Amino acid sequence: MSSSKLFIQTLRGEQTDRVPFWFMRQAGRYLPEYMALRKEAGSFLDLCYNPDFATEVTLQPIRRFNMDAAILFSDILVIPHALGQDLAFKVGEGPVLTPVDNLEKLEALTTDKLHDHLNPVYQTVSNLSKTLPENVALIGFAGAPWTVATYMVNGRGSKDQAETRLMAYQDRETFSKLIDLLVKSTSEYLIKQVDHGAEALQIFDSWSGTLPADEFITWCVEPMKKIVDNIRAVHPDVPIIGFPKGAGAKIKNYIKKTRVDAVSIDTSTSTSWVQNVIQPLCPVQGNLDPLLLVAGGKPLEKAVYHILEHLKDGSHVFNLGHGIIPQTPPENVKMVSDIILNYRR
Repeated sequence: MSSSKLFIQTLRGEQTDRVPFWFMRQAGRYLPEYMALRKEAGSFLDLCYNPDFATEVTLQPIRRFNMDAAILFSDILVIPHALGQDLAFKVGEGPVLTPVDNLEKLEALTTDKLHDHLNPVYQTVSNLSKTLPENVALIGFAGAPWTVATYMVNGRGSKDQAETRLMAYQDRETFSKLIDLLVKSTSEYLIKQVDHGAEALQIFDSWSGTLPADEFITWCVEPMKKIVDNIRAVHPDVPIIGFPKGAGAKIKNYIKKTRVDAVSIDTSTSTSWVQNVIQPLCPVQGNLDPLLLVAGGKPLEKAVYHILEHLKDGSHVFNLGHGIIPQTPPENVKMVSDIILNYRR
């Protein structure tokens, strides 16, 4: 399907005069208007599940910085929550879940109320599809099965995902069932987002970098391929972006096996390597260091131009190598936005 939106054109491999941009976690704690609305909502989950609030939060950075795409405001852990796993976001701790670390706990989860639980998210997508500026694309998203599973098994985030990796090694049958459940529920969730107006999808595999090569294929690549196939069976034209953070050189095989339309690249990945190896395979998105967005000044300006110049000959969406962090000054985001809006290939 054709589109006049710069972001969608780029994901389809079309060469555009200007580089489109958006930032991961562009709606969030670095914006005072976000903090005011979160205080009014009462809790992070209340913010996610209130369509009016979630719509407003998604629109806030678009108003300030004129990004080419808006990403649905939600969280990757709404899927385990919808499956029946207890979830809370605690101040100073982040997400806390009741661990699903054996077959009995896994079998207590169910997809019976998946869409009833997630209906507020679908309503947010529908609201956004009607209220976004006509040149701004709407991105739906979900967490990849491996990354979501790391939170479900451990009950919280961790530095090395050791508990989940051990379960995958020691109780492969149970862990495979968990991944299969996440493939099914995530596929349905993303399809519903497109049904309600999402124009592109991003799937975040934030912890893929902790896996060795063979396990990366088993728990990241193969589940992602199934999700991509499931979505395309219903929505063959929607662009799908994969983000296997920390995958490094494994990204090349990831693209070929999963058949994603584009990949997001993290800060550790060389733009020269991306230019020579990845851009010939598919459009890329990335990869400014979020800490440079905090630092500002000449180092930030130099890095922005470096990325733009290195990736200008292929399809490129300017973004960060991971999400905006809370201490980011909004004026630095404005500076980067202005550079990109005025840059021409």
